[in-house]
Order: sequence, then C-alpha cells, then structure tokens
Amino acid sequence: MPEIIEGVSPTRMELLRLSRREKLAEKGHDLLREKRDALIAELLDVVSEVRNARKEMEDKLKEAFAFLIFAQARSGVEQVRQLSLMTSQEIELEFSSRSIMGVRVPSLKLETELARKVTERGYGFIDSSAAVDRSARSFEEAVEKIIKLAELEEAVRNLAREVEKIKRRVNALEYIMIPRLKTTRKYIRMRLEEMERENFTRLKRIKAMLEKRER
Repeated sequence: MPEIIEGVSPTRMELLRLSRREKLAEKGHDLLREKRDALIAELLDVVSEVRNARKEMEDKLKEAFAFLIFAQARSGVEQVRQLSLMTSQEIELEFSSRSIMGVRVPSLKLETELARKVTERGYGFIDSSAAVDRSARSFEEAVEKIIKLAELEEAVRNLAREVEKIKRRVNALEYIMIPRLKTTRKYIRMRLEEMERENFTRLKRIKAMLEKRER
C-alpha cells in the first residue's frame, strides 16, 4: 500500500489542496504519456530511416571496395596507393540542430559535395584508370552516406534518451505520486470522519450533563 505524504494536517483545507494536486498530477500524467507515445512513434520513424541509410551506405561501400580490388588488379596495389595519396580532400561540415517534438537533434550539412569530377582529384588521366575513378567516386559518395547515417543515429540516441526520461516521469506519477495522493486523501477523510464522530459523542455527553443538571 502506498505511503501517505508526511507532514499533512487532517483538515478540510488540506483535503481540498490534495484533491487539486491529484487532478493536476493526473493531467500531467496524461500529457506526458501522450508525449511519450508521440516521441516513440517519431523514434521508430527515425530508426527506419537509419536502417535504410545503413543499407545504402553498406551497398555503396561494397561497390567502392569492388572497384578498388579491380583497380588494384589492373594497376597494382602500389600504384593505386600512390594515386590515393594525391587525391586528399577536406570535408567541411555545417553543424546545426533541428527539433523533433521539442527534442534537439543534430543536423549535418556538407558545405560542398564530396563526389568530384575526375579532373578535380589531383591525378592525371594517364596514371589512373576507369576502375580507379569509379572506386574514388564510390568512396566519396559513401562518405556522404556515412555522414547522413551519423546524423540519424545521433537523432535516435537523443530521442531515446528523451523517451526514457519521460517514461521515468510517467512511472513516478503513475506508481508513486498519484497513489500517495489518493492514500493521503483517504487517510484525511477517515480522520475527519473519526473527529466528527468524536465531536458528536462529546456533544451528546455535554448535552446529557446539562439536561441532568436542569433536572
């Protein structure tokens, strides 16, 4: 049985105050539960996006490595390695955030597209091959997908943390606070009824004593 709230006085004013607190707690519980359910729905949507983004990334990486192996077979591992050293690229990201049901999640935006033309990679046509070019482009596209996946996965983490936090608050209201308020109100009503019976009995005794004196 839930414990009563300590420090309360068995008065009608306290009973009224507890009734208001209970109604407010029940309203807050309903609102939090609705928000929790809505956030879970949003979370599941983002999880679905993560699943699709991960598959796209894995497919693109598989494609890139297939072209890389083909390029190494044709041009040699050392030649491909030398070409890779010539085609370095800085990745510039713009970091911001957006809101999903009041939860801040990251937003990553590339300043420029990573997928480049052959002439922009720093090596000549004579030194490279079509397989090298296709491998390089696939890896560049894969990095873009990795960045998108990282953004979505962080959104999932933020939403999951918020869902867990709201879940704890809902449980605290549902299993601790509201039951304690109900138990305390019941206790005060019982005490008030008991006090009324005691007062009634006392008044009857006083009345009987007065009548006896009059006689």
